[in-house]
Amino acid sequence: MVGLPARGKSYVTKKMARYLNWLQHDARIFNVGEKRRVAAGGSSVPAANMPTQTTGFPGVDQVGGFTPGSVDHASCQKSSLESPSPAAKVLLNGELPPDIDHENLPPPALDVPGPSDIDPGFETEFPHNCRSAASPIMGLPGESDDGDVHDHRNHSASFFDPDNTEAAELREQLAMETLDELIDFLLYQNGSVGIFDATNSTLERRKNIMAKIRQRAGPELGVLFLESQCIDENLLESNMRLKLSGPDYKNKDPVTALADFKKRVALYEKRYVPLGEYEERNNMSYVQMIDVGRKVVSHQIRGFLSAQTVYYLLNFNLSPRQIWITRHGESKDNIAGKIGGDSDLSETGLAYARALTRFIQHQRKAWEIRQQDKAASTHFPPRPGDTTPPNPEYISQGDGDDVHAAKNFCVWTSMLNRSIQTAQFFDEEDFEIKQMRMLDELNAGSMEGLTYDEIKTRYPAEYEHRRKDKLHYRYPGAGGESYLDIINRLRAVIVEVERMTDHVLLVGHRSVARVLLAYFKGLKREEVADLDIPLGTLYMLEPKPYGVDFKAYRYNAQTEWFDYLPSFQLKTAG
Repeated sequence: MVGLPARGKSYVTKKMARYLNWLQHDARIFNVGEKRRVAAGGSSVPAANMPTQTTGFPGVDQVGGFTPGSVDHASCQKSSLESPSPAAKVLLNGELPPDIDHENLPPPALDVPGPSDIDPGFETEFPHNCRSAASPIMGLPGESDDGDVHDHRNHSASFFDPDNTEAAELREQLAMETLDELIDFLLYQNGSVGIFDATNSTLERRKNIMAKIRQRAGPELGVLFLESQCIDENLLESNMRLKLSGPDYKNKDPVTALADFKKRVALYEKRYVPLGEYEERNNMSYVQMIDVGRKVVSHQIRGFLSAQTVYYLLNFNLSPRQIWITRHGESKDNIAGKIGGDSDLSETGLAYARALTRFIQHQRKAWEIRQQDKAASTHFPPRPGDTTPPNPEYISQGDGDDVHAAKNFCVWTSMLNRSIQTAQFFDEEDFEIKQMRMLDELNAGSMEGLTYDEIKTRYPAEYEHRRKDKLHYRYPGAGGESYLDIINRLRAVIVEVERMTDHVLLVGHRSVARVLLAYFKGLKREEVADLDIPLGTLYMLEPKPYGVDFKAYRYNAQTEWFDYLPSFQLKTAG
């Protein structure tokens, strides 16, 4: 990532990592800010882990991808473990390595291949390249040559002043250590995509990054820089307000905190160099996002992973909305225990459909009221004690005025009868109803219409094969699918849901609901095919700048309504 603070770099990285992992590419975020807080004693969360705090909206990002085996691992490991790192020379002596030409770096590999063998255990911890995030760094805190004590635990605006030499060296060292961890992940842990989440706002920093990548991984490692700029002042102010509840300003007066953060941003702006001329002159791949995708500039985007990343970035927004997911109502085949097929709803299923329509109508109205109350209580600029950020969504009519239009509501079903019938009671005057084949149930091929007991008896080898690896198992026969096939055909659905600003209810099937929920909740791949998704359960997801709010409701046949399930957590069946 590259960009000034409060441009949403961490927001983008979390969404991007979630999407790439869902597509079965091992992706991990490496957040320099987390490592800084760990070094300062302000957090116990390892910097190599996924960040726990989202800082705002789209910023500049750096993504590296490669094919395991394309790099000489032995020589890289020997270089990193047995010899001093040139980055240490940069950080400790303030000099660049003499053997690297920073003005004419070799261009990054433009083709970014996908991963080969996927390691199911990619979530486990990995080596930190002979350095610990908790180790003492540059006397933190410590005593300077003049005897004065400098405590960098207080990371106020002065800590980010480029004229503060000691702090600047510390920040550079932390950044290079974090980058080393990212490269280790790609070289030795079968990682496919490493996301370097930091400001990286100076040309000097980006040259150091490229020098280290080329020194340790060679030209095979593809690099894509992502930059986010916020020109709209209201959007930028909203981004900054999100910082007030972050780890650097938690429990501090919001007015004082906001003023300090704006001072920090002003210090970064002194040396900020956006992507552009240098990258183009050196044939480097990059993307610039302006005002959360209002304008997107891309340069030299080549390779599958780079193209997938850019396609995804073009299609998400910050609009507040709700995403509802449920299975169809009970069908006649459900009663018989048969899989697949295209049966109608049972009487119980029809009752569920009616209740679902009433409940969604009620929730739609309640959401609009909450949004109006929130807008009325938002203070701009903030008042003492006020940490609630304003709604970042704005809809321009072209005359400079911001308005909040009534939110549209879509209902999407599969092409199968049981799904279509579940949505039959929604009024097409109030809801946009659409059927799409991408939401169909997993096709069981030649085993369609059988029960699991029948499959176990007739095809014991197939039954056992599926039991051992449901994610990769593909049903035999014409049209037979696997969960990976479901992920592939739902990719367009996910991108459309991310792109749209409307509410949406997806009435699908068990396999479809599993895959959709796995994406929005960022679940591990081994959990996808075994999620417990019973009939009569309704899931609500509401995208937020810091993640996704998640709630679940269970149908109550006695009241013909839905009961809220507090503290609900998705779990695997069995």
